Amino acid sequence: MTIAPFRPVTPIVQTLPPGHWHGRLWVSDEPLTQSSRYLTCVAEYDRTGLWPVLIPRDQRFAVNGEDWIDDRGRLAPAQHKIGLVDPAVTLDRWWDASCCDGACLRPFGAKFPGLARRPQRRADPLAEAGNTGSVLAAHAEYRLGLVQTERPADIPAILGWTGMIKFTDQVAELSGVLRSWEERFGATLISLGFDSLELSVSAPPRSQGRALTVAAEHRAFSLPTFAGQPGNLREYAAGLVHSRHWKFSWA
Repeated sequence: MTIAPFRPVTPIVQTLPPGHWHGRLWVSDEPLTQSSRYLTCVAEYDRTGLWPVLIPRDQRFAVNGEDWIDDRGRLAPAQHKIGLVDPAVTLDRWWDASCCDGACLRPFGAKFPGLARRPQRRADPLAEAGNTGSVLAAHAEYRLGLVQTERPADIPAILGWTGMIKFTDQVAELSGVLRSWEERFGATLISLGFDSLELSVSAPPRSQGRALTVAAEHRAFSLPTFAGQPGNLREYAAGLVHSRHWKFSWA
């Protein structure tokens, strides 16, 4: 059964650019011309319940239309399973130990090292998301998307997002990991592409040691992202220290 889309009431509907509904997603027809609009939508989230996501320019949208969302298929009901997900178990199952001589996994090995600890100090994740999203929108072409959700992490499961379908169809587990990152690192979904997503991070790891375990989580979550970077796990981790912007791709 297809869930009827949530339709925002005034006054927010009066401030939106021209757009259309595709299942649970409202998306603008054209890229944003004012990057501050993203920040405004974040500020209104507590009142509207609509979380804004930036949708990057991608020629595959023109070819495939909105087929990156499986709102009528087998992935859509996944939102009801998110609460059952154990992120440690999920990432352990997704951990790929294959590596030439194990060098790329050091200081870890065939066994997933477990979840990184939550940092003690955290900034406001929604304020951080609004600022980071506005910066992104100011420097590239993004359409604006809006999804009714109690937390941004649930959006891939709510939409039945197919961006990771080449590697896994467990979209509820993907959202379960995002929930864990929200809780531990203030990592908030700000962009959702054809096969990519981006997070704003209000509490990134502050040392190389902490970042190493986070890097292992990233590698398990999206092996193509790790494989697309030069160097080993230690070098990847170095780029996560104090980083407030995480990007993943399943291309």
